[in-house]
Amino acid sequence: MPALFTPYDLRSLTLPNRIWMAPMCQYSAEVFGPGAGVADDWHFAHYAARATGGAGLILVEATAVSPEGRISPADLGLWNDTQAGALRRIASFLKERGTVPGIQLGHAGRKAATDRPWRGGKPVGPEEGWRPVAPSALPFAQGHPVPDELTVDRIQQIVRKFAEAAQRALAAGFQVVEVHGAHGYLIHEFLSPLSNRRTDAYGGSFENRARFALEVVEAVRAVWPEELPVFFRTSATDWVAENPEDGRDAWTADDTVRLARELRVRGVDLVDVSTGGIASGIRIPTGPGYQVPFARRVREEAGLPTGAVGLITEPQQAEKILAAGDADAVLLGRELLRDPYWPHRAAAALGAAKRMPDQYGWAV
Repeated sequence: MPALFTPYDLRSLTLPNRIWMAPMCQYSAEVFGPGAGVADDWHFAHYAARATGGAGLILVEATAVSPEGRISPADLGLWNDTQAGALRRIASFLKERGTVPGIQLGHAGRKAATDRPWRGGKPVGPEEGWRPVAPSALPFAQGHPVPDELTVDRIQQIVRKFAEAAQRALAAGFQVVEVHGAHGYLIHEFLSPLSNRRTDAYGGSFENRARFALEVVEAVRAVWPEELPVFFRTSATDWVAENPEDGRDAWTADDTVRLARELRVRGVDLVDVSTGGIASGIRIPTGPGYQVPFARRVREEAGLPTGAVGLITEPQQAEKILAAGDADAVLLGRELLRDPYWPHRAAAALGAAKRMPDQYGWAV
């Protein structure tokens, strides 16, 4: 049995394989009115296709815990029960297909209120958007608004919003919840010295900058059933220390290992390891599997299972990552956008049994 198709146990769950779908925003929900942030037929078809394609776990895209936490006005949300009801249909179908349904919960922080990527991704105007919030009053990039610096009371409100969204996710039928702590969004903004210039209990030292992330995890774990897993997505590096000529203090791989140890004792079951996103203009040396070494470091040094992500495109490449012990699973993003049936293709390439639906299996 190839490692890629070996079942994987996490708490009470058995995931049928190690090919998981990374969360990728579709920017396709309604923007205004009672349908704002509600999953529609596009979302159902999108996720249903990848479940039919054989993914062992599907993490539904970054879903905002509050209206101002959306990356774009067209993002999904989980701040009300109407949104939870629409997601229930998706979670139910994934289970029917033998895929574990998961969801990523997030808050965009200073990167909120931007347009859809295919329309340029620039900040939207006041008629469609809102004023972003952040640890410090520092804009993401030139041309972006200066965010409101969060008070301690507002920080605690957001922590509660994460817990409330997790409760709605559970009611909707999801079995894995992932806290989004990566890509320059709010939790990552607190972690990185590039975006956090606070001088109170949420800024300065590593312990203070990590405080918000750990409070969110504790709040989510407290309402999430003991028998179900919690994931945390991290940007393992800001890619600044890796460019020493830059000269700025930033979040590093060493910091990520240290954070992962804290996450482990707070009940996080797996770290989904990505990188970057904290600021514009930072050079990232991309290439096939370029983020895999960070996943290996967390796995080895923090004693936590990891998922590897980033330019993993070929079955043999994915199999080698797992066989080498670099990670416990691979999360595919754009490759599953290009080919929803990649897991079936990988099974054929590696000589594993396919999980092809009966309706399609006769044609193989």
